[in-house]
Amino acid sequence: MIGKTFVPAVLLLLISGYASAGLLDNIQKGLDMLSTSSDATQKAARPISDEEEYFLGRAVAARILETYPLLKEPKLTEYVNSIGMVLVLHSEKPYTHGGYHFAILDADEMNAFACPGGTIFITRGMLKAVTNEDELAAVLAHEIAHVSHGDGIASITKSRWTEAVTIIGSKAAQNYGPQELSRLTGIFEGSIDDIVKTLVVKGYSKSMEYDADKTAVSYLVKTGYEPGAMKDFLERMVSRGKASEGGILKTHPGTLDRIDTVRAEIPKETADPSRVSRRTNRFSAAWN
Repeated sequence: MIGKTFVPAVLLLLISGYASAGLLDNIQKGLDMLSTSSDATQKAARPISDEEEYFLGRAVAARILETYPLLKEPKLTEYVNSIGMVLVLHSEKPYTHGGYHFAILDADEMNAFACPGGTIFITRGMLKAVTNEDELAAVLAHEIAHVSHGDGIASITKSRWTEAVTIIGSKAAQNYGPQELSRLTGIFEGSIDDIVKTLVVKGYSKSMEYDADKTAVSYLVKTGYEPGAMKDFLERMVSRGKASEGGILKTHPGTLDRIDTVRAEIPKETADPSRVSRRTNRFSAAWN
């Protein structure tokens, strides 16, 4: 990963929509704050910070919203956020730089997206696919697990960050010209492309999906939700021939294999039936 000063400077400027000339001037100011020695630059190469992840996630979210409009249903959105925030507090990463935010996309397809830093989208189609609050919690828990595990950031190709470190270490920051600054800006934009392509097109790796499923079950157990809700949801999708949809239903790994993995993680104890019933009623009321 590249130095701490570089990424927030570029992200803030691109998200704010600066004109080209102003963008280069302000990126230069941020780069001037970097160490001018190659040794110091190499020491600055490190895992991405929470602040950098937040700004990258904002840019990824903005890219997704160019394709999927937000559903303007405040009551339903508040309901989804209330479930998500309970799950987040029982995750390995309960706090992020900008906090967690859950929103509904106005799209019929069954999908969900976890942007780096804690912005999580779920489509209207996915909300209609789950049958109760426990299944909805299972879907959200799966996406929260991707944030906690840093899976979105991991999709950025290593070559991009390697190139950035090489550029920064090649000369004193104050001597950067338009060509170097343009390349650095391109690296940032390419990083966003990497993440969006993973979320929307390719899906996560087999191991990442398995780990997110296992972690999601642990979140359900900790929060008192039915631990078998993820298995129930996946099994129903298989029975309806929906096991190859996007997002959480990507075909790698196969849904049947994921069901076996989830089943192995489910403890013998189940959630209190009376609480499940109350949550189901709450789920129904949220749509009215």
